[in-house]
Amino acid sequence: MSPPAPMLELRGLTKRFGRLVVVEDLSFTVSPGEALGVVGPNGAGKSTMLDLVSGVLRADAGSVTFAGTDVTGLDPAARCRSGIGRTYQVPRPFAAMNVFENVLVGTTFGSGRRGQPGYEAAYAALETTGLLPHADRPAGTLGLLDRKRLELARALATDPRLVLLDEIAGGLSEAELPELVEDVRSLRDRGVTVIWIEHIVHALLAVVDRLLCLTLGRAIAIGDPQEVIRSPEVVEAYLGSTIEAGEEGAA
Repeated sequence: MSPPAPMLELRGLTKRFGRLVVVEDLSFTVSPGEALGVVGPNGAGKSTMLDLVSGVLRADAGSVTFAGTDVTGLDPAARCRSGIGRTYQVPRPFAAMNVFENVLVGTTFGSGRRGQPGYEAAYAALETTGLLPHADRPAGTLGLLDRKRLELARALATDPRLVLLDEIAGGLSEAELPELVEDVRSLRDRGVTVIWIEHIVHALLAVVDRLLCLTLGRAIAIGDPQEVIRSPEVVEAYLGSTIEAGEEGAA
């Protein structure tokens, strides 16, 4: 039996801002249901890569293929409707709206589902992220962990097959971190494909199937998480620091 087609394939993806090359000739695939972690020093091009996958930025060269369809020319709304969900490093909820209304915005404008289907999708996203008890609470009153969960719920409300997580654990305490890790693990367990950028390396290692390291916009290692994190090239990319699999590391 032949292996399943990739959920995501990047081929020769390149992005420049003037003379600065932020992502250069980036190529890799992600299988359906796989969780891929992404690490790299600041300025490595990690968030730009997610912008290229989600359509926020247009590539200068290369292609993005999602679920067998070339989406390189599609805008962010079309990619979202096709099944690509996205979170951002800094949660920016509509503070005056309640939690349920925030998620309903994602459902309505992200997936185009209105009326009862939209309400049901928003409800399911809140239930998945543990926010249902806070549905009527103003979003501006949430603590950081629940703001992160709200960001995730808004992405899930679009019914994605691929979720792009951009440092969603950043700023959380060690006590809060396991709860968010469990939320991400539940996505993978439900068959959602995940690409997760994170500086907290041990959080990634608790979830991901493979690890990708970027530096200067290029992939220098991809594969088994333990092998990647200990490879000399990756250690050198982290300014010579030793990265321990059970610690945060110097990402």
